[in-house]
Amino acid sequence: MKWTEQTWKKIDKNYNAILNMPFVRELANGSLPKAKFQFYMAQDSLYLEHFGRALALIGAKSHDIGDALAYIRFAEGAMVVENALHESYFEDFGVTDKGTIQPACHHYTHFLKSTAALEPVEVAMAATLPCFWIYKKVGDYIYNGQHIANNPYQRWIDTYGGEEFSDSVQRAIMICDLAAERTTPGTRARMTEAFIHASYLEYHFWDAAYIGRTWN
Repeated sequence: MKWTEQTWKKIDKNYNAILNMPFVRELANGSLPKAKFQFYMAQDSLYLEHFGRALALIGAKSHDIGDALAYIRFAEGAMVVENALHESYFEDFGVTDKGTIQPACHHYTHFLKSTAALEPVEVAMAATLPCFWIYKKVGDYIYNGQHIANNPYQRWIDTYGGEEFSDSVQRAIMICDLAAERTTPGTRARMTEAFIHASYLEYHFWDAAYIGRTWN
């Protein structure tokens, strides 16, 4: 069994919790309050800036030139393509200012950047994989489920549930499996730990948007 298959089993309970959290359920049926989506979009835009930097650092540290190029392209996607999409959402949903980075986003981005900077590159790859993979699976889950007429969040669903995003996700999974196969058992265990921790941060990012968690 591949490393990603083994490791996904370890977060299966958390993934199911994500599918059943109010933010995701209400996003899927179109009832999510606009203010909660505005909070999410602003924080997600800030997140993508830092996520892109972490991906670029992984690219710089990658041993394989193909992996290096892949992560540089991932970084470009996060910082340019997806950020441009977020800017259009800002117009659609009346978000005029990203504001300041809030606790869940701050925790998540600093975990990713510190892991990319200080840990072996294989561990950093594993830490960033849940952002790709969980988003894709959640997008597919909603996209392939019930279709709600005039869902205001349909464009978000189409972005992550469609085929275009799938290529990057599959590439990231393949790179992580090869990295896990080639590294030591100790590093592989640290990859698993980083992946699991990032999956919890994914849950808390959406939960923070739903409850509006900010600095006290």
